[in-house]
Amino acid sequence: MSNLRFQVVEEAFKKHALEVETPSKRPSEYFGKYVFDRKKMFKYLSKEVYDKLVDVIDHGARLDRSIADEVAAGMRQWAIEMGVTHYTHWFQPLTEGTAEKHDAFVEHDGKGGMIEKFSGKLLVQQEPDASSFPNGGIRNTFEARGYSAWDPTSPVFIIDDTLCIPTIFIAYTGEALDYKAPLLRALHAVGKAATDVCSLFYDNVTKVQVNLGWEQEYFLVDEGLYSARPDLMLTGRTLMGHESAKNQQMDDHYFGTIPDRVQAFMKDLEIQALELAIPCKTRHNEVAPNQFELAPIFEECNLAVDHNMLLMSLMKKVARKHGFRVLLHEKPFDGINGSGKHNNWSLSADNGVLLHAPGKTPEENLRFVTFIVETLMAVYKHNGLLKASIMSATNAHRLGGNEAPPSIISSFLGTQLTELLDHIEQSEKKELFNLKGKQGMVIDIPQIPDLIVDNTDRNRTSPFAFTGNRFEFRAPGSSVNCASAMIALNSAMAESLNCFKERVDALIAKGEDKIVAILEVLKEDIKICKPVRFDGNGYSEEWVKEAEKRGLDVERSCPVVFKHYLDEDSIKMFESTKVMNRKELEARNEVKWEMYVKTVQIEARVMGDLSMNHIIPVATHYQSQLIKNVQGMKSVFNTEKAERLSARNMKLIEEIAERTERIEQLVEELTDARRVANRISDIEQRAVAYHDTVCPHMEAIRNEADHLEMIVEDGLWTLPKYRELLFIR
Repeated sequence: MSNLRFQVVEEAFKKHALEVETPSKRPSEYFGKYVFDRKKMFKYLSKEVYDKLVDVIDHGARLDRSIADEVAAGMRQWAIEMGVTHYTHWFQPLTEGTAEKHDAFVEHDGKGGMIEKFSGKLLVQQEPDASSFPNGGIRNTFEARGYSAWDPTSPVFIIDDTLCIPTIFIAYTGEALDYKAPLLRALHAVGKAATDVCSLFYDNVTKVQVNLGWEQEYFLVDEGLYSARPDLMLTGRTLMGHESAKNQQMDDHYFGTIPDRVQAFMKDLEIQALELAIPCKTRHNEVAPNQFELAPIFEECNLAVDHNMLLMSLMKKVARKHGFRVLLHEKPFDGINGSGKHNNWSLSADNGVLLHAPGKTPEENLRFVTFIVETLMAVYKHNGLLKASIMSATNAHRLGGNEAPPSIISSFLGTQLTELLDHIEQSEKKELFNLKGKQGMVIDIPQIPDLIVDNTDRNRTSPFAFTGNRFEFRAPGSSVNCASAMIALNSAMAESLNCFKERVDALIAKGEDKIVAILEVLKEDIKICKPVRFDGNGYSEEWVKEAEKRGLDVERSCPVVFKHYLDEDSIKMFESTKVMNRKELEARNEVKWEMYVKTVQIEARVMGDLSMNHIIPVATHYQSQLIKNVQGMKSVFNTEKAERLSARNMKLIEEIAERTERIEQLVEELTDARRVANRISDIEQRAVAYHDTVCPHMEAIRNEADHLEMIVEDGLWTLPKYRELLFIR
């Protein structure tokens, strides 16, 4: 194995950037080449069917099954012209990945031959085995039927020779077994609630859309080096490894010149992404060595989620072509920045107004304040739930350090907006408005200048920061499906807006003026949600104590945090917005606990294997060399001189013996802790046991192994070191 390490290092240094052919056309011309977009729909469908399908996409009209055959025929014709031979329902089970089963277009022609056929029935609905995916007990092997159903709001696309049809995935009994189904419900709920609130300010809003712009961070590691690290291959992160003498402390990687091999990968990735209508906008070096970021232009939330899932799959494929492996784990390397997936979230009305953006009139700024405050109300009331929506065994390693936000969910607003909300809260009703003759009511809310977009500082420790015309949810991890956070946030926002509208309507029904009613409710909500506003240092211990006093969730145990999905307030919120019911929530939590256990279990097994088959053998081999040296010194020098000259080696021999002994003992304790935890039948308590008893042993083993790495001769060490993983490009 020691030879393998140096062999892959040598090969990595010899690699050069691949030549990537630049398309002859401009990006705007090949954008969406492999997507059945509206231009292609118009070409391959009759006008009547096209209009009906567009009505479904734009206005949420119910899909008329009678048009399915013609839509399928149009898709098939386009796909065959593009060289496609298969189709698949492409869905997002609770694995944080995507799933697909490819079927050929062929059918028997009844004459001993085959014909190419694709019916509306096959487009609209299929029946995958639901028991083979994470389902929290909703489906069993003896009752395995599930349904995948076409989502017409997300365009069909082509990958290689396969037509991919975005679908939801539900159980035979109707419960959601994926991320897309509850996401679509949450988007519908918040869209309707926001449209109702907009009626207080505009008479021309009929639809509100949720926008999402994600920022995908990732690491690239040479494929050879990756293959020589069993922990990276099996867990996605390095379970041991001493930090490099140089890492990110010089701040020279962030926004630096992109390495040639990486530039070629990025170019290839962007071309293929644009052909799939993923609107890639930004690429750059991130803070940590060999860490990078890709960000698109924001899109409608459901489509943005699909595009992120598609991009992560595409990244893995393109990376291998260029001799890399892409690491999407939130914390693949200890001691340097981890990778997140910031979710830039906003609401926009169909009259062109961005609802989280300030306006140019007092009335528009009242709308702005309303949506800001009700967002804060959602984050405050469901603080623990939002934390649970982004928590995982992998993201837990990232949160709370190295520029990642802490696990306490608070919101940074900036000085100007904070002062505005304080002004409204502290003012008397008569101070906030006055009547000025025929001009009507003038609201005393200071004009928000256009400069506000750039007038808020950047607080990298804030998990949920206002950034001028949107909120940036920075806590989600790089490997996850954005839908998890978006389901929780949009559902909570829908509940908050519904509650706001009900209270305003009640005051108006009592004869209160509309503006006065809005201000009264806002004043009350500003005061209620004030504890969630925090502009300070989220890393400080003082903030942890202060947050607990404010009633915010400060729990750090991942399995315990998951339980917020089953808080009565959470269940009531999800059921009132018709996003998920109690049974679905209980099932999802069971999946979360089970995934946590399996993740840590795999890591613990790999840790034991590396310790016993790599670390201890290499360390004892080096120890044997030291012992021979000491013995040799005694044969050359007199006893006193030999002892003096061998003192350092004797100290190392003793330290190696003690550390390898501790590792062996800790591995035994780790195995015992797993056995005890595995005997716990309740999955929640088993997850807690893994967190409380298994994880600490892994940290202790890593500490010993990392010390040995600095002692053992470099030529004997079998695992590629951090300096090689992070600086060979």
